[in-house]
Parts: sequence; C-alpha cells; structure tokens
Amino acid sequence: MPEVRLVGPNGEQVGIVPIAKALDLARESDLDLVEVAPTARPPVAKLMDYGKFKYESAMKARDARRNQAHTVIKEIKLRPKIDPHDYGTKKGHVERFLKAGDKVKVTIMFRGREQSRPELGFRLLQRLAEDVEELGFVESRPKQDGRNMIMVLGPHKKKSEAKAETRTATGSRARRQQEEHGSPA
Repeated sequence: MPEVRLVGPNGEQVGIVPIAKALDLARESDLDLVEVAPTARPPVAKLMDYGKFKYESAMKARDARRNQAHTVIKEIKLRPKIDPHDYGTKKGHVERFLKAGDKVKVTIMFRGREQSRPELGFRLLQRLAEDVEELGFVESRPKQDGRNMIMVLGPHKKKSEAKAETRTATGSRARRQQEEHGSPA
C-alpha cells in the first residue's frame, strides 16, 4: 500500500501514513493534500490551502520583481575639442547618472583630422574617469571603435542603495521643512 510522509498545516510532522488516510485528514480539515517532494522515499505530502499558497507565492514573486533593480546604461557623447564649460555640464550629467545607480557609456566622436589624434580622446576619458572617481569606477577601459572611442563607467552603489538614499534624503528634507514652517493644519 503506497504511503507518504505527511506534514501538517503548521509544518509539524504527522509521520508516514497511507495515502487514503492522508486524503481523509485533508477532507476533515478542509485542506488540500499537496505533494511537496515527489522524489523522496516515501514521497512528502503537506496539508495546505493550495489556493492561498499559490496566491502568496505570486505575491512574493511580484514583490521580488518590484525590488529588483533594472540596469540602465545612460550614454553621454563628447567631442575631443570640447569647451571647458560644456565638459563641466557633461561631467555633471555623468555624476547625476552615477548617483542614481546607473551605468554610463561615454562616447567620444572623432571627425575628419581628429581621427589621427586618438590620444586626445583617451586623455579626455581618463580626465573624466578621475573627476568622477568617488562616484564610479571604469568598468571597461577606453577603446577605439571606428570613428568613436568608448568607455563604460559603473557606479559604486547599486541602484537599490541609491534609491533608498534619495528616499531618506527626501524624507529628511520634508521633515526639516515641516519643523521650520510648522506642521500643516
């Protein structure tokens, strides 16, 4: 007669029982008999509300997807002979992307005679990497790709950490404003 190792609804071990008795216990307690480990000898079955179990596992999966950070690669394009002010603006964008936890692909576009001077682009990428060193690291070294030179910077913080940090900063800013102006009535 086939038997199963039965686990109760609260995780307690009932023991090894015949399948017919396990089904009777399930009917009595208005629960489902679910096979948990079919390869075990004897197979393990558990008394549970299967609909509730499916719902809870779907909710856990949804929460896991919600908390999962999506890797985004932002792209910044530069020219070798960039104006200092324009460089500062582009560097600000790179810093903002890295603070948000995104990767940044920096592309230097060479045109005409600039193609014969790739060292200008290399030096510019090195300078940018040094300027944002506290926020990110060089994930892929500068490399020539046809008319372009490409480098990828990765953030030191994960996206989820950056989001949590901005959330707490925003919350403390709101608290300060409430303290200064009094609580809204």
